[in-house]
Amino acid sequence: MVDPQVDLGVKIGSLMLKNPVMPASGCFAHEYAQAMDLGRLGALVTKSVTPKRRIGNPVPRVAETDAGMLNSIGIPSSGLLYYVDKILPHYVGVPAPLVASVSADTAEEFAAACEALSVPGVSAIEANISCPNIEADGRAFAMSPKDTHRAISEIKRHARVPIWAKLTPNVADIAEIARAAEDAGADALVVANTLLGMAIDPETRKPKLGNVMGGLSGPAIRPVIVRMVFQCARAVRIPVIGCGGILSAGHAVEHLLAGATAVQVGTASFLDPAAMLGIIDGLAAYCERHGVARIAELTGSVRIDPGLTDRWLRLAQQSG
Repeated sequence: MVDPQVDLGVKIGSLMLKNPVMPASGCFAHEYAQAMDLGRLGALVTKSVTPKRRIGNPVPRVAETDAGMLNSIGIPSSGLLYYVDKILPHYVGVPAPLVASVSADTAEEFAAACEALSVPGVSAIEANISCPNIEADGRAFAMSPKDTHRAISEIKRHARVPIWAKLTPNVADIAEIARAAEDAGADALVVANTLLGMAIDPETRKPKLGNVMGGLSGPAIRPVIVRMVFQCARAVRIPVIGCGGILSAGHAVEHLLAGATAVQVGTASFLDPAAMLGIIDGLAAYCERHGVARIAELTGSVRIDPGLTDRWLRLAQQSG
């Protein structure tokens, strides 16, 4: 259990979280209450909901890799009305902020969906701008600073709750995207979604996913995402939430040291439904072991050789 002497609380914009651990969108549902006390989590992030009903991608949708998993779920959704009527009630009374993840095809659809979800019980909205933008030939909004700025600006004009922008790692310059999201009014950044990957069965010579390519998650991507958290945290003033390859408290600490204020856990929960609780307890133990009174002190406290500081700051600014 959490050491009461350690303050695990963190602040993301106007939201106070009792600890920095929350699920990654798509890796959590209300049924997890059967495996853990949901009230112990810092926040709850639900699966992305789309404005209209959609069935998702063809099967197979998941394939194991040597150090993680590939998925091409396609965001199946029952739509906004179903989400508000049937999903939100499951979280009433849970003492943790609820973050609704939203995916849409256009900036206008994003804005309308976020306005519709600005309802009692929703503490913040995670705008999944790493999803395809049909107005840009299917490229993710977050692959372009211009599209990122337009989408977040439109959302902010309509939403009545804080907006977290979920970025894609499939870019050359993620800090540039981060700055565009911040300039448009994002209250926090989630860094990042999955890396685009592909696997082929050598016996059948067919792709292992029905949609051919999919998102790679798990420990294989952690070093890449930690680097991106480091770059984004030095490029913006808003909080960064690290998401990628976290299986243990030590992995979460890596993200925090790189500049994250909080973390999201995804693949680990498929291996162990109660993984997030172990990570919370592990963070408290880490802080006690290292004499850290407040976990917020860890954010951005990576120790870089002073002789390299200027060089690394320039690299962060150049995102390169």
